[in-house]
Amino acid sequence: QVQLVEFGGGLVQAGGSLRLFCAASGRILSINDVGWYRQAPGKQRELVAGISSGGSTNYADSVKGRFTISRDNAKNTVYLQMNSLKPDDTAVYYCNVYNKATLLSYWGKGTQVTVSS
Repeated sequence: QVQLVEFGGGLVQAGGSLRLFCAASGRILSINDVGWYRQAPGKQRELVAGISSGGSTNYADSVKGRFTISRDNAKNTVYLQMNSLKPDDTAVYYCNVYNKATLLSYWGKGTQVTVSS
């Protein structure tokens, strides 16, 4: 059973920064594609940033230049560094990993990010 744990969310003022962490046991995060998603109240869940097993990254247009996704394989952790936060970034942020060997997708329980104006 794969378990993903996200943490690092919180309340921050507009213009501030937060760093989110996604951790899992084993190497699942280091050998598969990982994405950070977010869901605001009344809105659909959307992809914020992704990192492939090879290290390629992609970002939603709304966060380009402000957010950075990275991975530490030694720590089995994926990060989302969020700078210049805006109230529109307020959402629950989820980590997702797609296991290419089993074709299964796993989600964490999410961490709340609230940006005050």
